[in-house]
Amino acid sequence: MLMRLIYDDSLAQAAYLIGCQKTGEAIIIDPERDIDRYIALAAKEGLTIVAATETHMHADFLSGVREFCEQTDAKAYLSDEGGQDWDYVWVKGSDSKGKLYNHQLVNDGDVIMIGNIQIKVMHTPGHTAEHICFEIWDQGGDADEPMGIVTGDFVFVGDVGRPDLLESAAGMSGIMEPSARRLGESLRKFYAQPDYLQLWPGHGAGSACGKELGAVLQTTVGYERRFNEALKGASDADAFVRSILSGQPEPPYYFARMKRENRQGPSVLGALPTPMRCAPGAIPAGCVIIDTRPWAAFCNGHLPGSYSIVMENVFSTVAGAFVEPEQEIILVADENDIEEAVRMLVRIGLDRVVNWIDPSDVAKATGLQTTDEVNVGAINAMDDAVVLDVRNASEFGEGHIPGAINVAYLQLSKRIGEVPIGKPIFVHCRSGFRSARAVSYLNEHGFDATNIMGGFMAWEEAGYPIDKL
Repeated sequence: MLMRLIYDDSLAQAAYLIGCQKTGEAIIIDPERDIDRYIALAAKEGLTIVAATETHMHADFLSGVREFCEQTDAKAYLSDEGGQDWDYVWVKGSDSKGKLYNHQLVNDGDVIMIGNIQIKVMHTPGHTAEHICFEIWDQGGDADEPMGIVTGDFVFVGDVGRPDLLESAAGMSGIMEPSARRLGESLRKFYAQPDYLQLWPGHGAGSACGKELGAVLQTTVGYERRFNEALKGASDADAFVRSILSGQPEPPYYFARMKRENRQGPSVLGALPTPMRCAPGAIPAGCVIIDTRPWAAFCNGHLPGSYSIVMENVFSTVAGAFVEPEQEIILVADENDIEEAVRMLVRIGLDRVVNWIDPSDVAKATGLQTTDEVNVGAINAMDDAVVLDVRNASEFGEGHIPGAINVAYLQLSKRIGEVPIGKPIFVHCRSGFRSARAVSYLNEHGFDATNIMGGFMAWEEAGYPIDKL
């Protein structure tokens, strides 16, 4: 058996290529939409991907399973659990060529065979109703027990999948607590798994699909049973519900769209978009500009219509929260970064990347806008400063600047009506990264926003007053 982890740092997302070297067949689990890299990896290992599957309908990225059905002869294996509200609509239709999708709906206990690899389906509801895991059995030798389990968003290293997203992100009222109870039940059943079983989760640290995910990407059932506080807490049903629903960060605005599109069927991508270089003076009207340069360069001068979204681990998440899929996008980025930026955008359905501009061209352009910053001392000296805290609500509750308004930065596009109009807005987060992104968004939507340097950490260090909820 061969297994390869393919990890997306921007979304902290893990896909798994599992293949039988004897037959040359492989399956991909939880692929993202730019599937060429999985195909290339399989070919490098002498394998052909004959099947594609996923643990659930994802909220943080667009699934690549449909893309595999469209571009290859791979068969889709998708969950048939959870009831009619959780069925995959797209797989019951035809592909872009009018051919019925080659697929099989699977239930708890079903087995998928890939050469000599047995993949057993486990229904593990809670994070979502249709969620399934996959026990991996290598039957090419003498082993008569599973080697490991691909857990998706069920059990992570140090945490478990959050059960609130269907309500907090997708707007399904009244489903949060029942989902938490189902998750607890699934976790208590999970205790029957043997200690030695390797555990391969769908996310690592930085994902919005859990509270306290570890930075280690693989673990064992036994280790998590000993040290995963959320997993251990499932033994007390009521206490688990209270604990798992408290302190969850606000989900990014675009999660609801991902859920909807992954059920209905992500649009077929085909080849990656290939944006053309353009000059700052030749920008088409109505485009949104994603400026990937460092914040200091953005402040010193940027093109009108720009959002500051640096090429760091949360690039995809911030872009998904700020940009709508129908908008045409221009990237300000080094040429060597263009393809990776395009990949990160199409993974969340932002496909209309039409142009790119070299940072050196921006520096020479005319009509640039600048962005101001102030220190915490200046804010403390103001009697009537309107302060916007763009941290999560749990952070805000633990301590905040007196009188501050709280709107998480990844929720700004949804909650823009909560930001006062017609007044200067001073924005902060913990250290300045999130607030910088928020300031660029607010200024492009008509607000007079200024970043507070150093954020809440600087405020605390200065000894200024703090309120708590």
